[in-house]
Amino acid sequence: MQTSPSEVSRAATAAKPYPGAELWLLAGSQEMYGPQTLANVESQWREVAAALDESEAVPVRVVARQVVTSPEGILRVCQEANAASECVGLIVWMHTFSPARMWIAGLSALRKPLLHLHTQFNEQLPWAQIDMDFMNLNQSAHGDREFAYIATRMRLRRKTVVGHWRDPRTLQRIGTWSRAAVGWHEATQLRVARFGDNMRSVAVTEGDKVEAQLRLGVTVDGYGIGDLTDAIAQASEDAVEQIVGQYDSDYEVVPELAPGGARRGSLIDAARIEAGLRLFLTRGGYSAFTDTFEDLHGLPQLPGIAVQRLMAEGYGFGAEGDWKTAALLRVMKLMARGLPGGTSFMEDYTYDLTRGNERVLGSHMLEVCPSIAAHRPSCEIHPLSIGGREDPVRLVFNAVSGPAVLLSMLDLGDRFRLVANEVELLPITEQLPRLPVARAVWRPQPDFFTATEAWLTAGGPHHSVLSTALDLEAVTDLAQIAGIELFAITAGSSLPQLLNELRWNDGPQTTPCR
Repeated sequence: MQTSPSEVSRAATAAKPYPGAELWLLAGSQEMYGPQTLANVESQWREVAAALDESEAVPVRVVARQVVTSPEGILRVCQEANAASECVGLIVWMHTFSPARMWIAGLSALRKPLLHLHTQFNEQLPWAQIDMDFMNLNQSAHGDREFAYIATRMRLRRKTVVGHWRDPRTLQRIGTWSRAAVGWHEATQLRVARFGDNMRSVAVTEGDKVEAQLRLGVTVDGYGIGDLTDAIAQASEDAVEQIVGQYDSDYEVVPELAPGGARRGSLIDAARIEAGLRLFLTRGGYSAFTDTFEDLHGLPQLPGIAVQRLMAEGYGFGAEGDWKTAALLRVMKLMARGLPGGTSFMEDYTYDLTRGNERVLGSHMLEVCPSIAAHRPSCEIHPLSIGGREDPVRLVFNAVSGPAVLLSMLDLGDRFRLVANEVELLPITEQLPRLPVARAVWRPQPDFFTATEAWLTAGGPHHSVLSTALDLEAVTDLAQIAGIELFAITAGSSLPQLLNELRWNDGPQTTPCR
């Protein structure tokens, strides 16, 4: 009862934001129902899989992989999922009753994300036609409780989605989880390049890179800045000229950087740095990177516009050697692929504490991603006042307004913690003629004081990922898949509840069972 991935239409595959990625749909049943019932199970299971696969809300292909009826079949398909690079997760649905002890070996072996879909084939009951054949076939309410028990008994991390398989709400939640599954798949093979160490004497950007690789699969490699300058020297003039042309066409270039401008040479230097960065990252297979203004030997200027443009293309980045944020940004960039909105590196910089209108001004020295820009960015050059190098070129803009989520990761020594805050990005109505960097202004939810006190108590870092494309459910799904503690500050949070949650989380820790 298997289908080949090739049986799914090429048109459906091409429309998905994640070509080559698959979710495998398994239907649980058992042999005792006989061939006719199992034939009906298979027919309906294929129809459900096709509907999920065709849904625009689900950005990953859904493959009707198998109707499983025995412990051996369940173990085999779980092992196949582990070995299949294209499989980013399993969706399981008990169409009939499937005795849960059959699932123990397979679930024990499974290393891919798991979603339990609690649905049934029919949306409305045909009351007058219900007989025992109907009851034997349509037992999801019965069978899924059996499956849920064994998953809970085994302490398996999973997402449970309840609803009819054609309901847009159900499809949306499956789609959100599938983005987290893709993000996790990326984390397990993600490589981060660090140019130089982290900023000297800073604590929060430190972390256990070995534990990150053990827990998340993220590989972090360090390089001297000379390795980057070598790549910059090797960049072709054609590549540099092409990038300069993109600067001229894509942004509002200030006159001093425009062709014939007094500082055109600095723009060319910035393009050469970008060409070298691209060359280095491509050669090494890196999807995220860090730098630090304290280690710029051989660079004429701190990379600014190069970092911003690479982030806009999906690369992860962390300033001052912050590899945790670089990795997190890359994962969230991938999760947000195809969604409206943007995702950027961000830093809490300073506050407006006007009573009743408390706000956060977020920015960074240079590196804010233009994917969150509210208008066409301006390409400018200004002094940096730190770093001891020439003035860097950067993109300057105001961020969009609307709901967003702010996410940071910290290393507590015994575990990683994600700290998330729902925020509302606000229109920037004030003039900032002397602030020559990209910026965002937001109001934390549920209010400035509750959110800020909770963030500080949780140890939330000053570097974060800001996303207008993803919501808290996507972040929660990622944390659940990864087995990382998530401390979420939401519009409905209260400070006593948040502080209690931190106390509970800081209790005796156990290693989650996968």
